[in-house]
Amino acid sequence: MTPPETKRPFETGAVAPSNVLPVDVFDEPVHRPSRGPLGTARKYSKIFRASLVERMAYRGDFLLGTILRFLPMITTILLWKAVYAESGQASLAGFSFDEMIAYLLLTHISRMFSSMPNLAGGIARDIREGTLKRYLVQPLDLIGYLISYRVAHKVAYIVTSFLPYALLFYICKDYFHGFPDALTLLAYLASLIMAFLVGFFFEACVGMVGFWFLEVTSILFIVMTLNFFISGQMLPLDLLPKPWSTILKSLPFQYMAYFPAVVFLGKVKGVTLAWSLLAQAAWALFFALLARTLYRLGLRRYSAFGG
Repeated sequence: MTPPETKRPFETGAVAPSNVLPVDVFDEPVHRPSRGPLGTARKYSKIFRASLVERMAYRGDFLLGTILRFLPMITTILLWKAVYAESGQASLAGFSFDEMIAYLLLTHISRMFSSMPNLAGGIARDIREGTLKRYLVQPLDLIGYLISYRVAHKVAYIVTSFLPYALLFYICKDYFHGFPDALTLLAYLASLIMAFLVGFFFEACVGMVGFWFLEVTSILFIVMTLNFFISGQMLPLDLLPKPWSTILKSLPFQYMAYFPAVVFLGKVKGVTLAWSLLAQAAWALFFALLARTLYRLGLRRYSAFGG
């Protein structure tokens, strides 16, 4: 029961004096979030900071996972050494043995930026279980929230795995013949950032399929398995016979692994490099618009049940 001294005037049955405005004394000023680009940036920067703190709590997991990923490299080096020895050639599709190992090492860096574990599956699960509604009843955009969270995830992963990667590349430094010039290095960094955008928005598009299909696990498995191969993570796309190599190089998946690696190795230069970077940016924009379109269309048929 509410104590008498805290009862509101209209609850005690008393009539408020005519000179007193009917103001609820329990009302507090509402602090509405600031609007506009600055307010939006501030909101998602807070999500980034909170996500970064959360992900840094698992830095030991990142470190151990990074070290375990390096173990297959021993088998990979021995395998390609046998391939080159059996072929009797010093170069395969323009890659020497040292360049091949350097390429495979560099694809680890490419996938560090472009891989999005559990992103598509998480979106599909939110749609299926109805938890997507939390983005609809709060001033949060699903894609904006997820990209802030993923940037925090990548920053935490890069920071915690920097030393293991530095040690690995130091051990394998003999496979790299020189360091790229400043312009090539700048292009390489740009390709990594856009690899993140291509990978994020592509997986977001795959996850949006959950609006139309109840179970997408099989679809995700097929897409991710194919992506591992056609992105060039397993081997350079140049090794494939034509026209397959040409077809795969015209698809956006090469920008997730193959393209940044060959940029660092200096195999794409000049005008070709500039056009390739523009094409990568265009694919990132295409998937961003496609993800936003699929999200809007999906919300028209979305129904959430439960508490």
